[in-house]
Amino acid sequence: MTSAVQQTTQESETSGASTEPLLDVRNLRKYFPIRGGVFSRVVANVKAVEDISFTVNKGEVVGLVGESGSGKTTAGRSILRLIEPTSGEVVFEGTDVTTLSKSQMREYRKKMQIIFQDPFASLNPRMTVGDIIGEALQIHNLARGKAREERVANLLERVGLAAAHMRRYPHEFSGGQRQRIGVARALAVDPVFIVADEPVSALDVSIQAQVVNLLQDLKDDLGLTLLFIAHDLGVVEYISDKVVVMYLGKIMEIAPSKELYANPVHPYTEALLSAVPIPDPTLKRERILLQGDIPSPINPPSGCVFRTRCPIAIEDCKHISPPLEEVSPGHFKACIRRP
Repeated sequence: MTSAVQQTTQESETSGASTEPLLDVRNLRKYFPIRGGVFSRVVANVKAVEDISFTVNKGEVVGLVGESGSGKTTAGRSILRLIEPTSGEVVFEGTDVTTLSKSQMREYRKKMQIIFQDPFASLNPRMTVGDIIGEALQIHNLARGKAREERVANLLERVGLAAAHMRRYPHEFSGGQRQRIGVARALAVDPVFIVADEPVSALDVSIQAQVVNLLQDLKDDLGLTLLFIAHDLGVVEYISDKVVVMYLGKIMEIAPSKELYANPVHPYTEALLSAVPIPDPTLKRERILLQGDIPSPINPPSGCVFRTRCPIAIEDCKHISPPLEEVSPGHFKACIRRP
């Protein structure tokens, strides 16, 4: 399964481009142990991410979507080793970063950055904006003194703020402005890959559009590669080249963005898309209402993890864990019932 996904993704790249993806996630797992008893032994595991594989090509925006609790954020942070993965490989520019020491990983920190979901909680309230953005420049010895100040000023202007804002503190800004500061901080070390962890979910709708457009412009101007984590499928459709759909720690479907929205083949993807509002009151979309809640990742269902809520589940779904199978070029699904 993994080799099929990787091979097809690589072959689908444009002619003359490198056949090696920028990021290749292979069989990634992340379990959080639950301890109990007098000796605090591990009694169970929260299986937040369970054997996921996908690739991200250079210059591509890959949307990672799913309900809350599907493992999106955990996957993103595991890829960057902000939390250590339980097993699997994260191959970035040909190197498995999960095998690197802390000192070796520091070099890759300059290439792999993150934009956090909460623009206020992720900014130190006791530091000025200039110090927040300039901290990475100092840590990696990229700029000091006047050069550091000029670099910070340029970054602020690039994200739509003023150079004078570097003297202010985070509480003096609106939510959208704080998220722009977070974007500037991520750009400070000239990364080539950014994980955007639900960067607009905490913002007003009008501000969401501004931040998404900013990310799109930065991607085009700087040649950035993005893993865009979100639960708003409307935003994902606008910005993404490819979409990965997750449910309870597993991947249900992978497809080019236009293909996925025009022809979803997994029942979970169909249900998600049926909930996307249509900005036309004369048009109606038939809602697919899933019964119940997401099962506990401590004790996920046997076979297909989606079967307890799936409207087309059969008895075999209890016993077969469906692999990702290709249904059309670059389009994969994990369902035994769909062709």
